[in-house]
Formats: sequence, C-alpha cells, structure tokens
Amino acid sequence: MRGLTAGLSGALFGLGLYVSDMVNPARVLAFLDVAGDWDPTLAFVMAGALIPMAVAWRVAARRGRALCGAEMPGPPKGRIDGRLIGGAALFGLGWGLVGLCPGPALAIIGLTDANGWIFAASMIAGMLGWGAAMAMRSRPA
Repeated sequence: MRGLTAGLSGALFGLGLYVSDMVNPARVLAFLDVAGDWDPTLAFVMAGALIPMAVAWRVAARRGRALCGAEMPGPPKGRIDGRLIGGAALFGLGWGLVGLCPGPALAIIGLTDANGWIFAASMIAGMLGWGAAMAMRSRPA
C-alpha cells in the first residue's frame, strides 16, 4: 500500500509539473531573469503548491499515524551547516544554468528530446559520485 501511495503521489506531482509547464526550462529561466523579460508564473505555481501543503502538514501534525499505518515523521532536526548551504547553492546554480531540477527532469524524460535524459543521467552520476566520495571519506586511513 505504501508503494502504491508513493507512486500515485509521484505521478500526481509529475502531472502537476507538466500541467503548470514547469517542465519547460525556458519558463523557469524566464522566472529567474528578473532583470529582463521576467515571467512570474513560477511564483504562482509555488504559492499554489505551498498553500495546500501547509494545510496538509497541519492536519498531519494532529494524526498519530499515516493513512498507510506508518508512524508520522516529525520535522527534521538537522541544523543549517556548510553542507546544507553548499548543496542549496549547487542546486540553485544548476537550476539557474539549465532551468531544470530533479522533479521536472524526471517528469519530462519520456516527453522530450534527449535533454531530459542527459540531465537525469548527469544528476544520477552526480549522486553516485557524491555517495562514493562520502564512502571514501568515512573509511579509516
């Protein structure tokens, strides 16, 4: 049941990205171009996603268990550190250069030319490379 819920949630997320045209790198880059021909569409999409999500978190906070029976996770207890800031900066840099982030890239894999595949392959290679670097770093010398 949990896998089905996750799959349906991912499909709904991808459909939302597609319907709102957030899978179009040109639209995202136009949003980031505040000095040129700025397109505020992405701000409306973000607000439209944040409002129901805020309501969902309020409802979820009152529940003891998820609909699929698992315990509800609490808020993350992490701290803001150099790794978080560096990762956010790297994410923003890639998003600004290409106009894609992981969600839209995966949503367009089957819908476009090779650009979605190239981005997804690069993203996966980066994740694997980071995992390998962290594994090597944690090994004793």
